[in-house]
Amino acid sequence: MKARNYPAVIAVSAVLLVAPPAWTADVPEIYRRLWSDPAVAGRIERDIEKHRKGDAVIEVIGNDGRPLANATVEVRQQTHEFLFGCNLFVLDQLATPELNRKYEAAFTNLFNFATLPFYWRELEPEQGKPRFAEDSPRIWRRPPPDRLVKWCKANGITPKGHALMYAKNKFMPDWTAHDDPKTFLQQSTKHMAGIAARYKRDIPIWDAVNEELPRRVHFKEWHAVPDDYLAWCFQEAGRLFPKDVKLLINDGQLQAHYGTYDYMALVKDLLQRGVRVEGIGMQFHVSRDSVLSGKLYVPAHLQDVYSQLGRFGLPLYITEITIPGVGENGAELQAAIVANIYRLWFSTPAMAGVTWWNLGDGTAYENENKALGGLLDKDMNPKPAYRALDRLINHDWKTRLTLKTDTNGRARFRGFCGTYGYTAAVGSTKTTGVFRLQRNAKNQIAIKP
Repeated sequence: MKARNYPAVIAVSAVLLVAPPAWTADVPEIYRRLWSDPAVAGRIERDIEKHRKGDAVIEVIGNDGRPLANATVEVRQQTHEFLFGCNLFVLDQLATPELNRKYEAAFTNLFNFATLPFYWRELEPEQGKPRFAEDSPRIWRRPPPDRLVKWCKANGITPKGHALMYAKNKFMPDWTAHDDPKTFLQQSTKHMAGIAARYKRDIPIWDAVNEELPRRVHFKEWHAVPDDYLAWCFQEAGRLFPKDVKLLINDGQLQAHYGTYDYMALVKDLLQRGVRVEGIGMQFHVSRDSVLSGKLYVPAHLQDVYSQLGRFGLPLYITEITIPGVGENGAELQAAIVANIYRLWFSTPAMAGVTWWNLGDGTAYENENKALGGLLDKDMNPKPAYRALDRLINHDWKTRLTLKTDTNGRARFRGFCGTYGYTAAVGSTKTTGVFRLQRNAKNQIAIKP
């Protein structure tokens, strides 16, 4: 890519090229070597610069239509185009108002993307009486969707539904047909239709089907469904939801990262049949030791996997992330992994969003709490991993510039994609506004003070 020279930039806050990986004293040497490999580290930084930024031209024009030279323009990035997310499973559900306040503040400070629970067992424990409304009976980790959607709207957060269909026995209502596929499909159609009717205009992204590959291997743990269950689910969802709603397939970490060709075959078959699949989801619940020892999820392998899956031309999503923080120095080790893996994900061209699973310790599903996989501790205070993400998302990956227009009234810059606020000053006259900087777009902004 041709180098650009932007002499009009006075001050820049942006990511450093070839930023050093995050280490602690207890990180094994093999992990250091894997992430310090120049081929890996260089590719991460080059791809962040190439795929997460866009070029913009700001033109300041006077009332007479003439360009205004030497105008000062301050631009401050407000939000990201990339989706940084977390599940929103315990909103309003912590023990005290103070804990709930801290949870919300930590969430909105870091994330612009929230996964909302639509597990059928708790959504409709009694047949025909779904728990959509805000005043529905309380169930731990399953707040009513109406409340969650309302909160997301108030805080400018994009919601994602999880999941339309997840036919694992322990997540299904007792009243659904366990061994009668025909009846089960009828019940499923009604279930999806009810969700679509209520939320198709409010929730733009859905995990349409969750964990299909494990279902095919461990079928006794799942409801009996027809062989064509996966395609059927997507076809029904495609019929019920409008075209501007994204329908994702989502599968487990091992299936996606180490059974990649099986996963690709699944997606390819659906696409060849004309089934509406609009994104590929991958979980990332991992053993910290397997990562630190270099046994699994090494960076070069991850880059290859995402390149392979990116061939479909569909956006990729890391949909569920758990990196344990348990044990001596566990919080620091968790932070080291988080800082590195998020940089790799952010650099991946096809990646559209990543979602942490369980913001605070003690908010996970059943025995998963023993991993201490939260970004916050049990008192909702930031752990080192939270601070590492805050540094990346809110500092290293946000553009803040002060520019001067040239003789043609123009100022050019390259910045991270997202929504920006600006203040333009010509003498004592100032004007403010907002604009979006998009990847692979012209991004021409005209300002009249």
